[in-house]
Amino acid sequence: MITATQAPEKYLEIFDQFSNRAAAQPRWLQSLRQDAFARFSETGFPTTHDEDWRFTNVSVVANTAFELAGPETVNGEQLEPFGASQFGSHLVFVNGLFSQELSAPAPMPKGVTVGSLAAQLKNDSASVEPHLGRYLNTQRDPFAALNTAFIEDGVFVYVPRGVVVEAPIYVLYVTIPGATPTTMNHPRNLIVAEENSQVTIVEDYVSLGEGITFSNASTELVAGDNANVSHYMIVREGEQAYNFSTLRIQQGRHANVATHSLLLSGALVRNNVHPVLAGEGSECLINGLFMANGRQHMDNYMLVEHASPHCDSRQFYNGILNGQSHGVFHGRIIVHKDAQKTDAKQTNRNLLLSDDAQIDTKPQLEIYADDVKCTHGATIGQSTRMRCFTCARAALPKLRRATFFCWRLPMSAWIA
Repeated sequence: MITATQAPEKYLEIFDQFSNRAAAQPRWLQSLRQDAFARFSETGFPTTHDEDWRFTNVSVVANTAFELAGPETVNGEQLEPFGASQFGSHLVFVNGLFSQELSAPAPMPKGVTVGSLAAQLKNDSASVEPHLGRYLNTQRDPFAALNTAFIEDGVFVYVPRGVVVEAPIYVLYVTIPGATPTTMNHPRNLIVAEENSQVTIVEDYVSLGEGITFSNASTELVAGDNANVSHYMIVREGEQAYNFSTLRIQQGRHANVATHSLLLSGALVRNNVHPVLAGEGSECLINGLFMANGRQHMDNYMLVEHASPHCDSRQFYNGILNGQSHGVFHGRIIVHKDAQKTDAKQTNRNLLLSDDAQIDTKPQLEIYADDVKCTHGATIGQSTRMRCFTCARAALPKLRRATFFCWRLPMSAWIA
């Protein structure tokens, strides 16, 4: 059996074949891929000994001999249950590759680009180079490094200064097994909204057919000064699907970004959201709902960085767990030294519908400024199985209500 530390070796041949196929692409992109693969080879897949992954065992992914998924034939009738046609502008990617036949992009305001990242790299790579790979932290996250190593296609959205895109842009990512029963794809998305612009994007991840699939997606979202961006991410994959996604947000001055995650199904789901409030006066709203059943495992990792003063962030994540499912919420707020007048709030509420369902919740604050307003809290209802690590203290299972006080702020935890 392949262990997590041995796993990168089996990817070397796949990466070499992929690199040879993409040898004609820009040198900067080849270098970006090679650096990312070197990092992935150095670290391997994470284990539960890594703090960011202590509640999620990814050995089932590391131990599976995945092959890069190729193009597969999908017809519109198969996609009808997912509702893509309800959106005036929708793009479809099958196994991470753009499908012109299944897509129906609507006319956009002047200067707006919505389409395939692969096409943009081919036709105008200079417009992509300033942003692609500049924000995602491949040093910290091996899955982000793996995605960057296999950058090929995904959605590219560019909204120029002062332009408002009224209708939402809907993007459907379909994973379907092919000749091999274990396939992987690595969608890479780049969304750039320049200053004073406005846009809404919906990412929807689904799967078709039988087989074990691994979708490892990454999105870099750049919101310029005074931009207003809404982002939605939906995961509703099959019972044998592993879905890992990372949303990295870079915000300018007074930029307003709202992101909403809805996790409905999938064998193993990991949802990373990492906004950096880099510009003074920026605001970020992070909403999430995860609903797990059976033996599903859903892990939500939030890392919010306040890097400038007078910024506001709000996190509201709710979990509903049934059967023998396992949910994770790890929310981390970092307030950097220069981020005075920060206002940050983090809330996680969970409802366990069975005695065998389990939730691990870890709201966390790291504050290096002295003039801030920050709160965090977590609640669990309906089950006595709870583990809370925020203040390094275990819950008290014999009490109907337990309240914990850390040295900064109170956190209340309910045990029904």
